[in-house]
Amino acid sequence: MHLFQVLRMKDKALISFFVVIGAGALLFWIGALYTAYTRSVPSVGGEYTEGVAAQPRYINPILSQTSEADANLEQLVYSGLFSYDADGTLVKRMASEYSITDDGKLYTVTLRQGIQWHDGEEVTADDVFYTVKAIQDPTYKSPLRSNWLSVDVAVVDRYTITFSLKKAYFGFLENLTLGILPKHIWEKIAPENFLLADYNVAPIGSGPYRFFDSEKDSSGNMLSYELRAFKEYFDGAPFISKIIFHFYPDEATLIDAYNRKEVLGINSVMPKGLADLEERKSTRIYEIAIPRIFAVFFNVTKSVALANDEVREALAYATDREAIIREVLLGKGQPAYSAFLPFMSGYADDLAMPRFDNAKANGILDEKGWKKGDDGVRSKDGAPLEIEIMTPDWPELAKTADILKSQWEQVGARVTVTVLGVADLQRDVIRPREYGALLFGEAAMLDSDPYSFWHSSQKNDPGLNLALFDNKDADDVLATLREELDPEKRREKYRAFQEILSQKNPAVFLYSPSYLYVVNNAVKGIDVKSVSAPAFRFSNIKDWYINTKRVKK
Repeated sequence: MHLFQVLRMKDKALISFFVVIGAGALLFWIGALYTAYTRSVPSVGGEYTEGVAAQPRYINPILSQTSEADANLEQLVYSGLFSYDADGTLVKRMASEYSITDDGKLYTVTLRQGIQWHDGEEVTADDVFYTVKAIQDPTYKSPLRSNWLSVDVAVVDRYTITFSLKKAYFGFLENLTLGILPKHIWEKIAPENFLLADYNVAPIGSGPYRFFDSEKDSSGNMLSYELRAFKEYFDGAPFISKIIFHFYPDEATLIDAYNRKEVLGINSVMPKGLADLEERKSTRIYEIAIPRIFAVFFNVTKSVALANDEVREALAYATDREAIIREVLLGKGQPAYSAFLPFMSGYADDLAMPRFDNAKANGILDEKGWKKGDDGVRSKDGAPLEIEIMTPDWPELAKTADILKSQWEQVGARVTVTVLGVADLQRDVIRPREYGALLFGEAAMLDSDPYSFWHSSQKNDPGLNLALFDNKDADDVLATLREELDPEKRREKYRAFQEILSQKNPAVFLYSPSYLYVVNNAVKGIDVKSVSAPAFRFSNIKDWYINTKRVKK
């Protein structure tokens, strides 16, 4: 110390410099060695906030199907016998094992033992039985009732339950993703009071998160909804300790809240809403594939022109799907050429699909005698090629209809577009089937069962066969497909059905929009690629994390 005091200022500075460099180097190598011999892993803690442009009402697995806000929360609070992985593949959840008889009519499922409800009670087969019976009872008004009417359920023992089907159905396991209700809670509530019960907004479930608190405004609108990690969750406690949902009146308000860092995520956003988000380095946009297909469905009983096979075929070739995706979805989607998409089971990639080709479209019409008049509109035997496209007043669909009008007019069609409110369209157009061409969407499953959308028995309301498609060969394929349990044989039937669609053109398939999920980069572990419905993005929520720690390699 005495030596340092007698040194000149310049020497002191030089020595201090080397001391600082040495200390820095030492710290660097300590840090480097620490990093080299440890690795970062998820750690418990953190808070995730997500914004939703909707209001929750029934956070109840047998009522939540008509509301995305309800379905999101229900997926976190409740568990089903089965669920999905990141690729949308069905996996066991509360079920420990299951078996199916050779005829495909009897399913036996064994539950994991020791699964707890959020109030500490144990989940048993009686809870599953109660849930199914509630769905089947019309007093409970479950939207799922039609899926369960032909199913007999029976309790074998405390952890085993059977489901007996009148007919084999390959997609029955999908039904078992249903969240299970706690019998000891709900059996005390009379069926006529089921919709009014407080447990619909303050539920007791067995999922990875439990209800903690909620806040409403003076008008009764939900402002926030707080969930806490359930540490006794049977599949492993979640890393993120707290999830809070905030509710907003519309997407614009929601995006503004995200930009103000009021929330870390947005449950979904339309492509046009991405402009203000994509420039933010802290934002990641997850483009998730969902089997939603938009198409123009043709009702040949209401249009002379569309009753001609060549007209429907020509319109399929006259449709530039890529252009529509660029202009309407801003590139956030993929073209659809059939009732199946490439990421869906059974998609036939070897079939020739009608790609955009105006020359081919014109050639088909010319060959079949559709002559252009002085006004450029084609006609045949006195019948003009006139098409009225009807669609709901959703901005994306209205814009799609206008683009189709322009595209189809280039091959000699006279096209008008009629846009109606959703309620009016459902009541006055869709239910009575009063349309020639309907631009609308259908929500399929990854393991699709096209029966509901295309079998002739579903032509009339409340059936979903919007094209009123009536083809005996297709009916036979669809009916036998439902009972086919062999995946390879089912793939053959899927292909046969797609081939019929490509020949008959009962609709012009357009596109499938990506599900756009906006999340701050602080949230890690999100690995979902494709799901049957948006709420299933939470299937692996327990693996999401915000906090990390380092452990020895």
